Amino acid sequence: MGEKQRHALITGASTGIGKATALRLARAGWQVTASARRADRLAALREECGCHVVPADLTKADDVAALVSAATEYAPINSLVNVAGGALGVDSVADADLERWATMYDRNVLGALALTRAVLPAMRERGRGDLVFLTSTAAHDTYPGGGGYVAAKHAERIIANTLRQELVGENIRVIEIAPGMVKTEEFSLNRLGDQAKADAVYAGVDAPLVADDIAQTIEFALTVPDHVNIDSLIIRPVAQATNTLVHRDS
Repeated sequence: MGEKQRHALITGASTGIGKATALRLARAGWQVTASARRADRLAALREECGCHVVPADLTKADDVAALVSAATEYAPINSLVNVAGGALGVDSVADADLERWATMYDRNVLGALALTRAVLPAMRERGRGDLVFLTSTAAHDTYPGGGGYVAAKHAERIIANTLRQELVGENIRVIEIAPGMVKTEEFSLNRLGDQAKADAVYAGVDAPLVADDIAQTIEFALTVPDHVNIDSLIIRPVAQATNTLVHRDS
């Protein structure tokens, strides 16, 4: 990127993939601004890796503006890593809970859009930057009970695909990382609202991905030579062939 030390702004950093990415980049020598809604989790992360932390709710315009201002004051933002999002429920389309679907859209799509818009002017002025969108294999296919999350992640992927075309020639890399089954402490629990149901998602699966597997992939995408862009990278455990075809030990 040209700078001696790079600065990444990472959302969803209180847990899971966002936290793992903040830890990995900070330990690799990056300046890191970690953001999430839960200030107590961010404070613990700061103690763990020394990163800069800014609590924010990306569905609130004032929070987005304050986050970008605080992160920019800390250091110019070289890379934005949009991780914040998540799934809620397993509604069928016929029984869709409109409030849940709207919340998923706000968190996965509009939050990433708002923050991307806010950091983009400075990147364009410098003529360099990285925009990472953590989508999902749900952004590339669908499955029963996944309609709300699938729709949101498809929309987030299309933001990245469109932006890559709109920014061609400006030396700003637009990167999509699309994980399959990743076992984290909260993703399935938040989605299903029950620990036993969350555990059952991974039952019998030999070595589902973990958060640091995705963090390592994000680090790779950010550290390939400057002329290389990882447009879209799907990453799954070997035991998973599609969103619904997963090998489980009996």
